Amino acid sequence: MTNWVLRLVGVLLMATALGLALSRAPDRPVQTLVARWAPAPSDFIEVGGQVVHLRDEGPRDDPLPLVLIHGTSASLHTWEGWVKALKGQRRVITFDLPGFGLTGPFAGRYTPDDYRGDTYARFVVDLLDTLELPRVALGGNSLGGEVAWRTAVLAPERVASLVLVDALGPAFTPEDMPLGFMIARVPVLNRVSEWVLPRSLVAQGLASVYGDPARVSSELVDRYFELALREGNRRALAMRMQHLVVGEGFDKVGALAQPTLILWGGRDRLIPPAVGRQFNQRIAGSQFVVFDTLGHVPHEEDPARSVVPVKAFLGLK
Repeated sequence: MTNWVLRLVGVLLMATALGLALSRAPDRPVQTLVARWAPAPSDFIEVGGQVVHLRDEGPRDDPLPLVLIHGTSASLHTWEGWVKALKGQRRVITFDLPGFGLTGPFAGRYTPDDYRGDTYARFVVDLLDTLELPRVALGGNSLGGEVAWRTAVLAPERVASLVLVDALGPAFTPEDMPLGFMIARVPVLNRVSEWVLPRSLVAQGLASVYGDPARVSSELVDRYFELALREGNRRALAMRMQHLVVGEGFDKVGALAQPTLILWGGRDRLIPPAVGRQFNQRIAGSQFVVFDTLGHVPHEEDPARSVVPVKAFLGLK
C-alpha cells in the first residue's frame, strides 16, 4: 500500500510540475503589447513621471468631459461599448490605472507598491491637472468606482457628478471570487503567479463575474490574459490585494453632494447588489438601477443596455 501511495504522490508531483511548465507565462515588455492593444485613438501621456495609456474621444469643446475608470485587472478597453455610444455627443476619456493595462506599475514621483484607494484618487486628480480639466463627470466600475467616489471626497470641486458601477465601498462578503484574485491575496503563492498564469484561470475569472458566462468570448479572454502579462502587472495586483481593506473610508460617502447614478448587475456575485443599495441609502438623491440578468461588469457584458440610464442621467438623447 505504501508503494502505491508513493507512486501516486510521484505522479501528482510530476503532473503538477508539467502543468506549471506548460502554464509558464513570463512578463512581457509593454512594447510587445502596444501594437495590438493600443491602436488609434490610444495615446500615452506622462503624469508625474508615470506613463499612462489613455484615450480621449468625442468633441473637445465639451465643457464637462466624462472620465471613466476601470476595475481590478481590467483596462480602458472595458468601456469601449459605452464610449462608442456616447462619444458622438460627449467627450469621453478612458485610461489604464497604474498597475493595470498598458500603464503598468506606479513609477515617477509615485511611491512604488502603494495601490490604496486614496493613492489612486490622488493620481486621478493629477491626471485631471495634466489634461487641464477643471471639472468632470466621473464614473468607475468596481475598484474604479471606489477610486471615483474617493476622488469626489478628496476634491469635490473637480467632480460634477458620479456614475458608480458595481463599486467597492462598504464592508461585504463576496458570494464568489475569481480564483486569480484569491491567489493574489496569498503570500508566496502570489509570487508564483508572477511567472505562471494559465489562460484557463483568466477564462474562469471572467466567467465568474459575468451574469451570462456564454458572453465571455475567446477574444475577451485574450485581452485580459495578455494585458495581465504586461511587465509588473501581476506583482502590482498582489500589492493591490494586500492593500485592500473593504469598507475603509465608506463613512465619508454620506458627505457626497454630487448627483449620483448607481448601476448594478443583479447577478453580481463578487460585489452583491446589497452593496449598491447601501450606496443608494448613503448618497442623498442618488438613483439606483439594477440589471437583473447582468453581472459585475454590466457596462462590458451588455453596453447597449447598460448605457441607456447613463444617457438619461447625462441629459443625452
